[in-house]
Amino acid sequence: MDLTDKIRVIEDFPEEGIKFKDITTLLKDIEAYQAAIDQFVDRYQDCDIDVVVGIESRGFLVGAPLALELGKSFVPARKEGKLPAEVVRAEYDLEYGTSILELHCDAIDPGDKVLIVDDLLATGGTVEAAVSLVEELGGEVVELAFLIELSFLEGRDELTDHDIYSVIIE
Repeated sequence: MDLTDKIRVIEDFPEEGIKFKDITTLLKDIEAYQAAIDQFVDRYQDCDIDVVVGIESRGFLVGAPLALELGKSFVPARKEGKLPAEVVRAEYDLEYGTSILELHCDAIDPGDKVLIVDDLLATGGTVEAAVSLVEELGGEVVELAFLIELSFLEGRDELTDHDIYSVIIE
């Protein structure tokens, strides 16, 4: 199954000039959604991973089912002000602005082996923030995983210290 065909492109969203990759069309197709999760499971089922971190919000849609399939815990990396307990935080640049990402201070134990998952790798800023938070808490990032990678934005080039897996590379 070609998962690329299941992703809708929205022109000029959220700003003019951006071609937004809308995965809701993939999510509504249960066979495509399962095929995407299965590709991640196939890659990580035999890896030494303790925790799957999903980046808000679409990273939750990949990370949570993956964590369940792997029998691992799931930790949400959230935007500023969304987590109720004590947090660590990192500011990062987006292709169209800046934002802040947070993790609960007790979300990662020192020595935890962590897989960080998001729906999209663009410029790499969001996942760089997630990596810094995991490492600040003493976790070891095993790999960075994405449903879609926009190779023309060269986000991979900003993340050379980590292995990267992308299901779809455009």
